[in-house]
This record gives sequence, C-alpha cells and structure tokens, in this order.
Amino acid sequence: MGIHRGAADDQVPAQAGPPLTTILWLVAGYLLGATPTSYLAGRLARGIDLREHGSKNLGATNVYRLLGWTYAIPVAVIDIAKGAVPVLLAPPQPAWLRVAVGAAAVLGHMFSPYVRFRGGKGVATAAGMFLALAPVALLLAIPVWTLCVWLTGYVSLSSILAALSVPAWIRLLGGGGGGPDSTYVFGASVVLALLIIFAHRRNIVRLAQGTESRFRSRGSRPVP
Repeated sequence: MGIHRGAADDQVPAQAGPPLTTILWLVAGYLLGATPTSYLAGRLARGIDLREHGSKNLGATNVYRLLGWTYAIPVAVIDIAKGAVPVLLAPPQPAWLRVAVGAAAVLGHMFSPYVRFRGGKGVATAAGMFLALAPVALLLAIPVWTLCVWLTGYVSLSSILAALSVPAWIRLLGGGGGGPDSTYVFGASVVLALLIIFAHRRNIVRLAQGTESRFRSRGSRPVP
C-alpha cells in the first residue's frame, strides 16, 4: 500500500529573509557610526568645516592640528565609542550580527550621510569595534601604532600598520576569543584593514613622494 503525500508535504518552505530586528540593528549601527563627531567639533569650536582645512579629513588627528587636545581627545573617545557601543548592545545571535553591526558603524563613520558621505577614515571607530569583539588583539595593536608614530611621526602609516596587525593578532590569539563569532571577527578584521588602507590611498601616495605631513617627529613639536 503506497503512502499518499499531500500537496502541502511536497512544498519546500521558502527561506526567510533577515528578520526586521536584524535590519534595524544594522541601520542603527550605521547611523550611530555616521555621527560626524569631528565635523560637529569644528563647527562648535570655530564655526569651520574641517573638510576644508588642515588635512581635510574628519578625524581626531585633524581636530588636534586645528583645535588642539581639548577637542581632539573627546572626538577620539566618541569615535571609539561609536564602534564599541553598537557591538556591546547588539544581540549575540545570530553569531555574525554583532560583527556586522560593528562593521556597519565603521562604514557609517567613513561614509556618513550627514556630511555627504565624506566621513573619516574609520580607524578610531574600527578600534572601538574590535575593543568590544577582540580586546586583546586591539590592545596589542596599540603599541604598533604608538611605536610607529614615535619613530616616524606619520599617523597615516601608523594607522595602516596597526590596522594590518589586528588580523594577525586575532589569528594568533585564536580568532578573537574562540567564540561562535570568531570566524566572522577575523574576516571583518581583514576586510576593514583593506578598507582602511584604501581610505589612506592619498596618504600612501604622499608617503611615497615624501610629502606626507608628520604629526610629530622625534624631539620636535607637532606639525600644525
């Protein structure tokens, strides 16, 4: 006697798309990361658009050069928080979500709709993301950045080398702690390191030409 299967049994359930809550988390991470901290600091301090002065970059280094430590330190702290806070608040499941929310925050910082998609280079916000996801790897990357700045005075070169060191540290340490999101953490670190290098492409050209501005040189004052 054959077994009769109804039409409903023959239907394969359609794969559901991303839940609405997942999409909302990604959008929230992007919009938080897009908050133009440096731009707001320039407007509040001197009524200027930092994209038209100094290095013309919306980052803490340019804030320091134009506005001093009083504004540069809060800007850097907020930019780091923009990467860390969304990751810490996002749900742990699915395993890739926290990584994706952090990456969305970095992309928001770099391509902010509030300033016509001309944001910063993503270094501080990416640092905040990995401070939440792989803190030991991030802390090991900080001496790389510090030593390079001390030896060369080039923040751009130091940022590139520090960004490249993060995937190496994550791999050596077992993928950011060995949790369920370890593969995603390592993958995101590689992609973001490449993206940060791309964001510094003009700096790389100036470094090759010997025309890149130094943040400081050994035994000298910072270059304005």
